[in-house]
Amino acid sequence: MKDGNIIRTKSYQFAVRVVNLYKFLVEDRKEFVLSKQLLRSGTSIGANVREAEHAESKADFIHKLSIALKEANETEYWIDLLKETSYLNNSEYISIQVDIKEILKLLTSIIKTSKQK
Repeated sequence: MKDGNIIRTKSYQFAVRVVNLYKFLVEDRKEFVLSKQLLRSGTSIGANVREAEHAESKADFIHKLSIALKEANETEYWIDLLKETSYLNNSEYISIQVDIKEILKLLTSIIKTSKQK
């Protein structure tokens, strides 16, 4: 992976959003359990993308991005749960849901393409 690539940039920007959302949920909504789960999985996506940049092999690259994909899927779960339990209102939910869907699509595409090569 090269500096400035889309998944690296988007996963990092998403992690920043997740950290800020975590602070909002803890400070304003007084939610401490679900927000911690969201923080862990949401920041792990970018960390695994970064690890993939220095993969030892193509298989290692695919494996690390697959972990990022699993973390993204888990993050979407926590976002959905926060919405359904009214910790996120509809506009807050839609805003972050768009971002996680895009990351899921990007990771799926990169993994699929890498497996075909």
